[in-house]
Amino acid sequence: MPELPNVPELLRTAVHALGGKERRNQLTMASAVAHSLDTGEHLAVQAGTGTGKSLAYLVPAVRYAVQTGRTVVVSTATIALQRQLVDRDLPRLADALATELGRRPRFAILKGRGNYLCLNKIHTGLAEEPPADDQLFDAFALSRIGREVRRVTEWSSTTDTGDRDDLVPGVSDQAWRQVSVSARECLGKSRCPVGEDCFAEIARAEAGQVDVVVTNHALLAIDAISGLSILPEHDVVVVDEAHELVDRVTGVATAELSGGTVSAAARRCVKLIEDADVDRLEGAAENWEALLEELPPGRWDELPEGAGAALAAIRDAAWSVRTALGPPKPGLDAEAAAARNQALADVDEVHDCAVRVLTAFEETDPAARRDVVWHAADEFRGNVRHTVRMAPLSVGGLLRSRLFAEATVVLTSATLTVGGSFDALAVNWGLPPESPARSDTGAASGTEPPSDDGDLRWNSLDVGSPFDHAKSGILYVARHLPPPGRDGLSPAYLDEIAELVEAAGGRTLGLFSSMRAAKAAAEAMRERLDTPILCQGEDATGALVDRFAADEPTSLFGTLSLWQGVDVPGPSLSLVILDRIPFPRPDDPLLVARQRAVEARGGNGFLSVAATHAALLLAQGVGRLLRSTDDRGVVAVLDPRLATARYGGYLRASLPPFWETTDPQVVRKALTRLRG
Repeated sequence: MPELPNVPELLRTAVHALGGKERRNQLTMASAVAHSLDTGEHLAVQAGTGTGKSLAYLVPAVRYAVQTGRTVVVSTATIALQRQLVDRDLPRLADALATELGRRPRFAILKGRGNYLCLNKIHTGLAEEPPADDQLFDAFALSRIGREVRRVTEWSSTTDTGDRDDLVPGVSDQAWRQVSVSARECLGKSRCPVGEDCFAEIARAEAGQVDVVVTNHALLAIDAISGLSILPEHDVVVVDEAHELVDRVTGVATAELSGGTVSAAARRCVKLIEDADVDRLEGAAENWEALLEELPPGRWDELPEGAGAALAAIRDAAWSVRTALGPPKPGLDAEAAAARNQALADVDEVHDCAVRVLTAFEETDPAARRDVVWHAADEFRGNVRHTVRMAPLSVGGLLRSRLFAEATVVLTSATLTVGGSFDALAVNWGLPPESPARSDTGAASGTEPPSDDGDLRWNSLDVGSPFDHAKSGILYVARHLPPPGRDGLSPAYLDEIAELVEAAGGRTLGLFSSMRAAKAAAEAMRERLDTPILCQGEDATGALVDRFAADEPTSLFGTLSLWQGVDVPGPSLSLVILDRIPFPRPDDPLLVARQRAVEARGGNGFLSVAATHAALLLAQGVGRLLRSTDDRGVVAVLDPRLATARYGGYLRASLPPFWETTDPQVVRKALTRLRG
């Protein structure tokens, strides 16, 4: 194949074809990505809002795929970015570069099997069964689920994709579970009577024939953890929204065991095996539920009294049931085979969870254990649901061996540096640190931190931002306020919010650490101010953001999803208020365990875990202010600790270089001028 035009030439062609402007930051990033793909060295790129980072990695990725004939995987954390890439960025880029590349690049989106309709469930009538845990739902909810399942069944005869995201309006998770299967429940293409028409298999086959496959961090993690080769063969992975990677991989690797899940697995086996085996598993479920009701919630540093015996009973009963289910019998019809597979998947999950908890404490040193185990008591419709959860203490080793050792990886986000360095995230990803001298391991795992002497090589690059932060924005820290308390927003905080929003004439995005605080602030401001106040939860989040963007005097208050999901350029957003530094909950069992593991190795657990978590989220929240080069405004952090605490400088080093002040008069005058 003839040598293709180089990346700068292709980027220039793409930018002009899309009606954009050439940006130095974008070219720098694209060139760095191209170098990474040429050399095989991993790359972490911080690219501020407005850089055009999607195009900066897509151009070299597409060129690489067309030149080599190999597929490139692009992974995102959010559905919104997936849709942007597949529906807008990639089609326009493919059209723009078709002539230069000699053909139009091909792309596809690939999701987990559970996102696709299962035709076997539809055709065999299994989709009409009530949920296995139907005691959780009242009669009205069950009838609603039934109506939704019927609508999906009708849709199954007209859809070309079977993709849940293409069903409008959508259906509840409970209804969708009735018409889809997990990878463990699936009969497999060769044994399924409708395997040739399977939507998930068709999507996977298409993904194997394209240049770029867009997927999500969860599927990337499943592919790495399970070893099932869900993704097509590839040697390059681009991880966008990379600041979310560790949390998403942790989520996939987290499991839970409750009396309800064990009982549901037992009920799946009714009519498939002898009653005695089912009864034994049901008895183990009841025993487990009774034990958890007696135990206090919290992290387990060792197995509580009675837990070992209860878990062994679940393990042994589940294994007996699995043995009784036996291998698939020849001549079994599709409906019976599907029922057996679903039962087997549930029983295997229960067995594996019981074993995982039992073996979690074999290592005596908590800092060297693979898993963190804790007992959660969650309220659901007035009832308390007791669950034991288990999550990996670290995913760095997993990512190092299953991701970075298998492919060239480019990681990018608007927020990757913490305290001015890439090291914090790099170590959590399983990469060796850039800095040769560090005071903490940060790895929070039982293994030694990665060594610079290994064969894993990576580079980092901060391409900056097209925004002049010092001239476009002010970072105001309300140093005069008292530190935030546990009892919600104090009167002084409400006074400060009212004065700021009034000076801004509305046009405020309020980001709060809890929904309770957001609602309290919204209620108080509606009483004090004449400008409209919207609060998350009063309508779909997307609809609220649209209303906020459309009316300048309107303000929007909300919590976590707004910290990362709002893109409102222009005068409708000139003030971002953050009520407090977004530290994780001090009783979060997983983060506390990770903190202690770092401290056990002589590191600073607070900085490595809690402050890193807060810095990333703080940077994401602050990033809501400037969304275009014409934007101007103020970020107001009401938490005085950002100015007064020892770790304040570490957190501020993670933020864009705004002009800083602690003077409330200066800020109110600036907001009034902006409004004028």
